[in-house]
Amino acid sequence: MANEEIFKRYKNNPIIAIDGLKNGHSILNSAVVPFKKAYAGVFRVDNQHWYSELRAGNSTDAIHWKIADDPIQFECRDPEIKNLNRPENSPYDPRVVEIEGTYYLTFCHYPTNGSGPAIGLASTRDFKRFTMMQDILFPFNRNAVFFPRKVGGKYALLHRPSDTGHTPFGEIFYATSPDMTYWGNQRFVFGTAGSWQATKVGPGPAPLETPEGWLLIYHGVKTTCSGFIYCAGGAILDLEKPWKVRYRSRKYLLAPTELYERVGDVPNVVFPAAMLHDKAQGKISVYYGCADTCVGLATANLAELMAFIKANSF
Repeated sequence: MANEEIFKRYKNNPIIAIDGLKNGHSILNSAVVPFKKAYAGVFRVDNQHWYSELRAGNSTDAIHWKIADDPIQFECRDPEIKNLNRPENSPYDPRVVEIEGTYYLTFCHYPTNGSGPAIGLASTRDFKRFTMMQDILFPFNRNAVFFPRKVGGKYALLHRPSDTGHTPFGEIFYATSPDMTYWGNQRFVFGTAGSWQATKVGPGPAPLETPEGWLLIYHGVKTTCSGFIYCAGGAILDLEKPWKVRYRSRKYLLAPTELYERVGDVPNVVFPAAMLHDKAQGKISVYYGCADTCVGLATANLAELMAFIKANSF
């Protein structure tokens, strides 16, 4: 297959399609994590009303998934927060990160007050009951993902401010919080860099801690005469000061070349949203949205990936 210098696509891609899913139009840009001795996830499903929903799912092998027919029903004791996060507000593009035994779910949504896209937050311990929390980033913002541990004693995340539309720009920023409610200490991480990442960039899965720094898989967007093209890239951030970029690849890691990546509701999209790390085999597995229609899987040797990013760095 094309552009597989480092990442190799799963032979039976797409691994998750909408086939047989109740009230489903498409499934894309979803988050998966290890859970107990198996795997769990939160999946973006665009339904037949063409609104986005978040549905829970589970798997024994991270390949074959059982996904709920109905969207997650969030619990929330604060009526004001609950009112801002109604199901019809189209929550989408989830990221899930485990921190100190709790699984935190970030997602983009459109608050009921009409303020524009914001970043919502929920938590769970069992992927059955989810508690809605206060929105963490004000509008307009579309991507946010936590680091899997505190940095400098504070919770930390990467995010991408946006606008109300299709956002013809995008840069990655870093922020911290002492309590997951109040976020500040904003730092610029990196922006566009020409070629396949000339229009905008945004964070993908939760960064992976390595001895050489935080491995970040991100998306980069190029504008062409026929629209956007989304690719996946890689960077290595400083462990203690993650806003400092140690290495960032000039070459993309994965680009839309297969039919299921090129043809769909939004053509020419590879959108990385989740990553699993197999320490025993030194392998990472990236789950990515394909043409806003289905979910693909690609794997890479971690050492080879790190070497590739360093060898092809700006």
